[in-house]
Parts: sequence; C-alpha cells; structure tokens
Amino acid sequence: MKVILLQDIKGVGKKDQTINASDGYAKNFLIPKKMAVEANEANIRKLEKQKAEAAARAEAELEAARKLGEEISSKVISLKVKVGNNGKLFGAVTNKEAAAALKEQFNIDIDKKKITVDPIKAVGEAEASVKLHPQVTVKLKISVSELK
Repeated sequence: MKVILLQDIKGVGKKDQTINASDGYAKNFLIPKKMAVEANEANIRKLEKQKAEAAARAEAELEAARKLGEEISSKVISLKVKVGNNGKLFGAVTNKEAAAALKEQFNIDIDKKKITVDPIKAVGEAEASVKLHPQVTVKLKISVSELK
C-alpha cells in the first residue's frame, strides 16, 4: 500500500516521502497513529500544493534577505566609546553593541547572534559579517571613534 509519511520515522522514511508499506503496517500502525496518510489523488495533490507553497515562501524569504543585505552593506554604523591611552578601548566593541547601534541608528532590527565581529579594541574602521539567510551574508562597516 502506498502511503505519504506525515513525519520522519526512523528506518522507514522522511516526512512528505511516498513509500510502499505493507497493508497491515499501514492500516494498523501508520494511519491510526497519524504518521501517514494513504497516497490517493487528493492527498498527493495536497502534498504537491504544500511543497509549492513552501518553495514560494522560501524564495520570498531569500529575496527579502537579499534586499535587507543590500541595505545593510551600504550603511556605516558609528560608535563612540571611552578610550584610554594610545587609542585603546576600555573593553571591546562586540556583536551586541553592533546590533544595538544598527537598531538605534537605522531602525534595522537584527539578532546579535547573526552578527559576527572580531572584538574591536582600537579606534578606527572595522568590518563585521551579518548572516541574514543561509545563502546571504553581507559585510557591515563599523566606525569606532573616541567619546569626548
């Protein structure tokens, strides 16, 4: 009997996969436990529609990430920090400060975990990488100056 799996089942198959299962296994175990549905015309069409919607959603997310990436890469965030002798910072500028400055200066809300910056310990220009999507990573320019 052909069934469409509704979830991953170890040793059987992955979610949304169509498999051949024995009649007893399908009728007595998979279908009653809502792990699978029979692979008839209606269910196959429904599965194809769900896959098409998921693909469209993924494409829209990728396009939005690319657009945001273009916007971010054209920006330069400026941070003013306390500086000691020789232009060295007290502490360091990290991804947390970069995310806060991006939100404050340009109203772009990015999770600090998506920003990768080597701790900046001196006044000047630096770059951070921002991972917006598995396929979209952009550079963010950071300008660090002395707080007077």
